[in-house]
Amino acid sequence: MSSEPARHPAVTPSAKEMRLVIGASSAGTVFEWYDFFIYGTLGAILSKTFFPTGNATLEMLLFWLVFAVGFGFRPLGAVLFGYLGDKLGRKYTFLVTVTLMGVATAGVGMIPSAATIGWWAPAIVILLRILQGLALGGEYGGAAIYVAEHSPYAKRGYFTSYIQASVVGGFVLSLIVVLGCKAVMSPETWTAWGWRVPFLLSILLLAISLWMRFKLSESPVFQAMKEEGELAGNPFVESFTYPGNKKRILIALFGVAAGLTVIWYTAMFSGLSFLKTTMRVEDTTAEILVGMAALVGMGFYIYFGHLSDRIGRKKPIVIGYALTLLLLFPTYWLLGSAVQPVGGAKEWTISGPDCEFSPFAQVQATNCGKLMGDLSAAGIGYTLKSAPVLALSHGDVAVPADGLDWKDAKARKAQIEGFAGARVFNEEKIKPNLGQSLQILAALLVLMALSGATYGPVAALLAEMFPARVRYSSMSIPYHIGTGYFGGFLPFIAAYIVAKTGNPFSGLWYTWAVVLMAFLVALWGLPNGKPRDFGDDAA
Repeated sequence: MSSEPARHPAVTPSAKEMRLVIGASSAGTVFEWYDFFIYGTLGAILSKTFFPTGNATLEMLLFWLVFAVGFGFRPLGAVLFGYLGDKLGRKYTFLVTVTLMGVATAGVGMIPSAATIGWWAPAIVILLRILQGLALGGEYGGAAIYVAEHSPYAKRGYFTSYIQASVVGGFVLSLIVVLGCKAVMSPETWTAWGWRVPFLLSILLLAISLWMRFKLSESPVFQAMKEEGELAGNPFVESFTYPGNKKRILIALFGVAAGLTVIWYTAMFSGLSFLKTTMRVEDTTAEILVGMAALVGMGFYIYFGHLSDRIGRKKPIVIGYALTLLLLFPTYWLLGSAVQPVGGAKEWTISGPDCEFSPFAQVQATNCGKLMGDLSAAGIGYTLKSAPVLALSHGDVAVPADGLDWKDAKARKAQIEGFAGARVFNEEKIKPNLGQSLQILAALLVLMALSGATYGPVAALLAEMFPARVRYSSMSIPYHIGTGYFGGFLPFIAAYIVAKTGNPFSGLWYTWAVVLMAFLVALWGLPNGKPRDFGDDAA
């Protein structure tokens, strides 16, 4: 990679113009990611509303699977809107994507429950999640490239880092709206219909985003290529035929997108789920703590984007990966030790034959599997041992398995609580004290710092990796395959691993393995030294 050809010189917009470019692009990104994340934020309610099975573990797995469907369609959106972005322009393409996202999100708030229309409800949810995924596949690349192509060369990492921080901003906004709605509604109203309000608010956010983005002009780089007749004939095909681009796409996929996205989701979504389930932290408190950590953590994204302008894009990313490999498990252990674990400090042990658990089964085939399902659904960790006779123990207290009601799960759980002498499945949620809250915040901020180091410089890095004529397609395709599949399926895969093992920390191994792969690829493939523009030398 060398300097951009002289016919596409670096631009020097005024400070006022840059504020508009960054503000409009970032606001649209915040709103669009809000639309996408509001679904994940309301997982506890939506899983019961649209996927009622009577099996809490299955409901949540189905919910996360449909959550992943949206991510699964992001690569297709990247192909479609990447093509349009390289052919028709950056501005008008991301006007289309934000409109599609707003309409699809508002639609989720209008779907009747499964109790009303049966399996049509999850079917419509899946359709709308597909539309959201298509829209998001075109949004990020458009916003990131638009800012990058307006940015002065020496501040490209800093200015584009606002787009990266805006992704977190969408998550924060989703939490703020949820908390605000819950504050003005009774719990009964919120559960019955109030949860629909955050989805319907997407119409208002869409109007604001469109108003801001209509004020923007086209990217100067795209405008110059259009005037000089240099637009790609078929951006999708040229993304894979341009000299050296296949290697760059593989590096962007396995060394950049896959690693940064699993760190992000482990910090935010897994962190929130871990607090609410395994740690039994009261829902609103958990949302406030994660929201505070995310809000403060946005500063890490901007800091590391700015830092990459001085030391290069590779160093923060590679160092961030290395520190994640070292600190991921200790940080979650710190998080998990902040409050008393579910069911008391004593360890649960399930012993017996045929201890196979199927997360997709509505009713487990064996009694041992039913016990595994009971504990897993409540977020309770357990040790599994092979034995000729089924047994359940809570520390030194044995729960007589042969006396449990194997036909009625509710009655069985009440029996287990009676024998254990403790509230287990209906345990009251915990409100951490100040010291515990600070410990939780400290752990979450460590995770956010790791995410900021790997995510903050990425928009500038990807824009610099690919030629301008196919930039929208070339960076969007690997980015959304990486984030869509490695990241989008993370909650589902992690929940599946935890359900199978009984260890609430075991799902972290998926994150650790993906980060290790990304670390090795980035160490090998990303260019060293100061940031450099892509040139026509196909290096």
